[in-house]
Amino acid sequence: MKKLILLALLGALAACNTVAGVGEDVSSGARTVQGWF
Repeated sequence: MKKLILLALLGALAACNTVAGVGEDVSSGARTVQGWF
């Protein structure tokens, strides 16, 4: 499970071209994880 999350995060970060995009991706990921808990 942790490997899947790590791969998804790396893929999302690799797909971003801007710092703002990275921030949005990180925020989205954090909201998703928060929703799981």
